[in-house]
Amino acid sequence: MSAAGTPGTPEGSVAGRRLDEVVTALEPELVEIRRDVHAHPELGRQEVRTTALVADRLRAAGLEPRLLEGTGLVCDVGPDRSPGGLGRVALRADIDALPLDDSCGLPFQSVVPGVAHACGHDVHTTVVLGAGLALAALHDEGLLERGVRLVFQPAEEVMPGGALDVVAQGALDGVDRIAAVHCEPKLDVGQVGTRIGPITAASDTVTVTLSSSGGHTSRPHLTGDVVYALGQVITQVPAVLGRRLDPRSGVNLTWGAVHAGNAHNAIPATGTVGGTLRCLDVRAWERAGQVLHDAVEQVVAPYEVDVTVRHARGVPPVDNDAAVTGALEAAGAAVLGPDGVVLTEQSLGGEDFAWYLTKVPGAMARLGTGTPGERRYDIHQGDLVVDERAIGVGARLLGRFALQP
Repeated sequence: MSAAGTPGTPEGSVAGRRLDEVVTALEPELVEIRRDVHAHPELGRQEVRTTALVADRLRAAGLEPRLLEGTGLVCDVGPDRSPGGLGRVALRADIDALPLDDSCGLPFQSVVPGVAHACGHDVHTTVVLGAGLALAALHDEGLLERGVRLVFQPAEEVMPGGALDVVAQGALDGVDRIAAVHCEPKLDVGQVGTRIGPITAASDTVTVTLSSSGGHTSRPHLTGDVVYALGQVITQVPAVLGRRLDPRSGVNLTWGAVHAGNAHNAIPATGTVGGTLRCLDVRAWERAGQVLHDAVEQVVAPYEVDVTVRHARGVPPVDNDAAVTGALEAAGAAVLGPDGVVLTEQSLGGEDFAWYLTKVPGAMARLGTGTPGERRYDIHQGDLVVDERAIGVGARLLGRFALQP
């Protein structure tokens, strides 16, 4: 860290050094915008205020944001035509919050009961806004050679994700690569985590419903025992998946809810178990649904119960492109030095950024938000606190990424 408390930036290109200067000047405003967004979180497809706030700031910079149907926006920065016919570089932020109570205890804690920016999307929004404003300033000075598209996407937390809506509205038209960051409290501020290949997993929801006529627990042989059969589904089906799908795919079926009956001496007529199916490999993900259905039906076949399997596809894995990951790493090294870029672990969490990568090459980096020597928080928890110096780091990172040829 530099004496001013901000991660140091090595010497680089004229445009890179100028971008650093502009972001430094913007940082106080970006922090205030982040706090405003944090205090006024909005759930997926309800991000009206957040969309307006971002659009107004972009217009104030002389840009022309295009509002998307519903919520969210895209905004082009820089030249329409780039040297060599290169397409635009897209920078993506997700702008929605989670249905959680905010317990961070800070002066800008959420004023909306039951809604909180507990995943860091307020930071993502401000990072992309900061990068966009800095790149716009460089364009005005003749220092931006390649066009950039800012994507402020709604409903990341609503499966299968608002990214599908954004893509359907042409957000990737003319784009040839895309990048994003995601808050990572396990990394110190001033660090960026990257990885080639799958960095997050496919994430689907699974609900298995069993039914029979029901009966007395003293006579289980006269009815289909829903509770016993549910127990077999809970214990055996994950094991079957582990033997029918390549173990290198990281397939994981974990149950989160089970419901059956109300009385100790009555076999209920219905019961359900629900969970998530996650997978790091696209090919295994494409097969997993049929394997799941077959496994459930075979496991419960001896118990004479009726079975319904509901498998709702969520998102595919975020599979980071090698070349785009390399470009992010180069940008990170320019901003933070070579020691600031680290190999990050895979996660079985889902991220709808994956949908963009089915259309164009792209990569997501993990943005360190932890304060060295202090408590480590976790995302999707109401008490999440991020080190706000990460906003400047992220804006510089994505800005430098966009400057690369």
